[in-house]
Amino acid sequence: MYLSKQCNAVQFLTGSQQQIDIAFTLLGPPLQEQKQPLNCHKLNFSLSVLDFEPHHTLPLPQEPLKNLQFFNFCPPNFTNYCPCHDPSRETDFTAERFFSRERHCPEPYEKPECLVPRPDAYKRPFSWPKSRDYAWFKNLPFMKLNGGTSFRKGVKGYVDEIKRFVPLRSGSIRTVLDVGCGVASFGAHLMDYNILTMSLAPSDKHEAQVQLALERGVPAMLGILSIHRLPFPSRSFDMAHCARCLVQWTNYDGLYLMEIDRVLRPGGYWVFSGPPINWKATYKGSEVGAQELEQARLEDLAVRLCWKKVAEKGAIAVWRKPNNHIHCIIKSRIWKSAQFCINSDPDAGWYKKMEPCITPLLNVTDIHDISGGSLEKWPKRLNIAPPRTKIEGISGAAFKEDNQLWKRRVRYYGIILKSLTKGRYRNIMDMNAGIGGFAAALTQYPVWVMNVLPYDAKQNNLSIVYDRGLIGTYMNWCEAFSTYPRTYDLIHAHGVFSMYMDKCSILDILLEMHRILRPEGAVIIRDHVDTIVAVKGIAEKMRWNGRVLHSENGAFHPEKILLIDTSD
Repeated sequence: MYLSKQCNAVQFLTGSQQQIDIAFTLLGPPLQEQKQPLNCHKLNFSLSVLDFEPHHTLPLPQEPLKNLQFFNFCPPNFTNYCPCHDPSRETDFTAERFFSRERHCPEPYEKPECLVPRPDAYKRPFSWPKSRDYAWFKNLPFMKLNGGTSFRKGVKGYVDEIKRFVPLRSGSIRTVLDVGCGVASFGAHLMDYNILTMSLAPSDKHEAQVQLALERGVPAMLGILSIHRLPFPSRSFDMAHCARCLVQWTNYDGLYLMEIDRVLRPGGYWVFSGPPINWKATYKGSEVGAQELEQARLEDLAVRLCWKKVAEKGAIAVWRKPNNHIHCIIKSRIWKSAQFCINSDPDAGWYKKMEPCITPLLNVTDIHDISGGSLEKWPKRLNIAPPRTKIEGISGAAFKEDNQLWKRRVRYYGIILKSLTKGRYRNIMDMNAGIGGFAAALTQYPVWVMNVLPYDAKQNNLSIVYDRGLIGTYMNWCEAFSTYPRTYDLIHAHGVFSMYMDKCSILDILLEMHRILRPEGAVIIRDHVDTIVAVKGIAEKMRWNGRVLHSENGAFHPEKILLIDTSD
């Protein structure tokens, strides 16, 4: 790792491995050399009196801020606290199949009721697209953070190799899953092709790689292939990718590759690079036999999944999932293939254990048919009702109506939060995404949206979100999200607090929102007026200076908006 004390930014390069993918530089001594401890009470929060003007606002009785009992800040060692991925708790769980590094959330009585502080000398991240190449070291001061590329020709050269076999520019590849993403340089580069990547990596010895990816303005979240399914519905991704991700693909009866098969669309691509691919040119001596055997096992597993090998060039291999399972069903009766899953919801992805079986595709009558129906190419697919809307009981008219509703709401948000239209925000979260209307209405801006669907929502529409070319995850908001602190610029919560009113504490949800919101970020809470009043009272104790406004529906509608802009 290269260190210099002449600058305080982190620069991302896309050249060769010899040019180093990330160069760390900082101003002043490293944290461990600083004599003064982090002072969590010097944070620059605005404590001005709330201003409720008649225009667009709803006057409410309020308690003067000076009389409020504010929540304390957590100790300095909570600066990068991830409640459900806390390394200090890993020893409480078995290391077998990396189970200790899965989500393990604290019990309600274990949750600290304090505000996670920001690092000392924290600075506002660079705006997109500059943030893709630069980040402030002081925002995530990890001396061991390793962002060196494994791509010998740099990430651009690597993607150039892949696009020889995968139609990246066609519009048919829109959603990608990158397993073991590092700092998500692969996903960052795919944005040049209008491809949206869900980058996934565990919290490991490299420290905060997912946090650095999000600091760059690139979608990412904490996660690992272990015991439970990934928190995504079936048939979500047009492509899945793994570059030296160290996943034991052929172990456990091929369980992990079967999970990739579950979330991969019919006709989707799996791109794999690194060992054991290209063992003939890469390995010598005793290693050759082991790598040759491992690749043979990998090839056999892909055949049993009915994948077709598209190409192998150098250290890169590409397979493609079939459009349907007509041939696969016939082969499974003849070969010793994995069995198809029976009576298992293919879209269940919240604490659902993986099974060593193939997730069956929907039946078709012709070998040329695409199971579940074909999708339009991007960007057309964003605003055309996908086939799964019919399965979920959503008519084409209802789909269009939802689109228009959210376009109208987002226009109104641009009026009450003017910085929304000025490129100030990059990472946005929708805590109750529905069918993705909010995210779809924001595609005109340089943002990306993490569409979150509560796992127990009345309708499981996350699959529709993915069919539209957007990304997201399942979630239980009584728990903490799988991300680091300070990773989202704007959080949108529509009906979330009413949904969880009888399930867990409003305070727990607000503290989690505070944890993941960047300083100078904003929150839009949309809910019934009674719920808004209750939420506002707690938010004030968190030093959040919020305004209650009428929605675009006017003064007589019970739905109101609590707007919190921490930059004020």
